Amino acid sequence: MTQSPLTKPEISSGTLIDNRYTIQKLLGQGGLGRTYLAFDTRRFNEPCVLKEFAPIGTGENGLEKCRDLFKREAKILHQLQHPQIPRFLACFEGDGRLFLVQEYIEGQTYSNLLQKLQKQGQNFSEDEVINWLKNLLLVLEYIHEHNIIHRDISPDNVMLADKKNLPVLIDFGVGKQIAAELNDTRNSDQATFVGKMSLVGKVGYAPREQISLGLCSPSSDLYALGVTAVVLLTGRDPSLLMDRYSLEWKWRLYSHVSDAFAQVLDKMLADTPQKRYQRAKEVLTDLQSLKPEELQGTMNNLPSEVFVTELYSSELKTPDTVSQFNMPITPQVSPIRPVNSLKPAFIRRCQQQLAYHIGPIASLIIEETLAENPDISPDEFVKLLAQEIPDLQAAFEFKQSFCLDY
Repeated sequence: MTQSPLTKPEISSGTLIDNRYTIQKLLGQGGLGRTYLAFDTRRFNEPCVLKEFAPIGTGENGLEKCRDLFKREAKILHQLQHPQIPRFLACFEGDGRLFLVQEYIEGQTYSNLLQKLQKQGQNFSEDEVINWLKNLLLVLEYIHEHNIIHRDISPDNVMLADKKNLPVLIDFGVGKQIAAELNDTRNSDQATFVGKMSLVGKVGYAPREQISLGLCSPSSDLYALGVTAVVLLTGRDPSLLMDRYSLEWKWRLYSHVSDAFAQVLDKMLADTPQKRYQRAKEVLTDLQSLKPEELQGTMNNLPSEVFVTELYSSELKTPDTVSQFNMPITPQVSPIRPVNSLKPAFIRRCQQQLAYHIGPIASLIIEETLAENPDISPDEFVKLLAQEIPDLQAAFEFKQSFCLDY
């Protein structure tokens, strides 16, 4: 009998996973699985984060549902390319386990940075928190436009990267999205494992509708971001900033900020979702109107949408970053069974070429395209795959490379 991934032990240090990733140490463990620091042996032992997805208590039906959702959400994460979000690198299944690989961010969490300031008798200043919010609101606007809710914003999940003077939003991905969707299903066999452990956010940081009902929206992320901001300003835990009887926020008693900025934070912290900001762009507009100062960084005079685009473009111009986004010239190709008129050699070449442009997610796209189009012609197969390549010139070159191979 195959051992359930839920009963499999922690992977020990030194273990080679997928003939590529060497496990270094366990970084964390929760209801949805484990997170490891690993070295990628095919990228000169570059550190990465290996997330093992194994929700507690999943039956066979639930596990199959998890597997389908895992692959779908991995495709969504692959589309996120932002300098303040850890890059999605790969997903795969091995030894009965589901794995996700993401960029490892070297730096310090804002929880650690706050502790260091407090040892000096300080907290983050109003100006520092305003700039911090402006930078993170750009990230939230970006992910919300992709229909992704983080669900777990806190000082522990925002980092100041060593090589960037920008906050990086970490620890969001497949698990939270899957838990939320499984929690909505009407099939009790598939939903039983979720229950109360469905990663509804940290108590004190997540709004009431998220903790009590599991309801998440962009405004719930903005609430958690607001809580994190007042924690950085006051140096106090959220439980100490709220009246235990009226459940009203009393954070203003522990921080001296301008009334205009305090009003913005209070609107972010509104208990009723409809009374909060609904989009990150709305908060950013109000913050920019507080003072005439420009946005932090070199893109000062640009509106938020252009700032994100230009910031990302500038990141891609550095040789190190470009090399991180590019795949090795000979990526690993998984064996694929013949499908009707498509020859195995042709499919393998398609996977190799697609992986060169979009990375390891190519194998998953190939698999799904074949499954959804069993009678597809070679010409249509190439056209569908080309649609998965974001760069139009690269997509054109991909199609041209197969024009004589049909």
